[in-house]
Amino acid sequence: MPSKRQTQLIEFLQTELAVSSEAIAMGLRKAGQATNLLPMALWQYGLVTTEQLSQIFDWLEDSHRRLPDAS
Repeated sequence: MPSKRQTQLIEFLQTELAVSSEAIAMGLRKAGQATNLLPMALWQYGLVTTEQLSQIFDWLEDSHRRLPDAS
């Protein structure tokens, strides 16, 4: 079961970067158990550009700053 952050990342990929579900599924397969490598797998297989990869890293950095409160 994907984590909340991974679900949010996939939503970002689809809505903001227009990455197809098929491309995301392939990236997840290539990343294997290391789902944190999804952005690199997408880039490595030509499924996102270097500019999009940069946007993904910016999103990830920003999402870590906005961690939900423990309340």
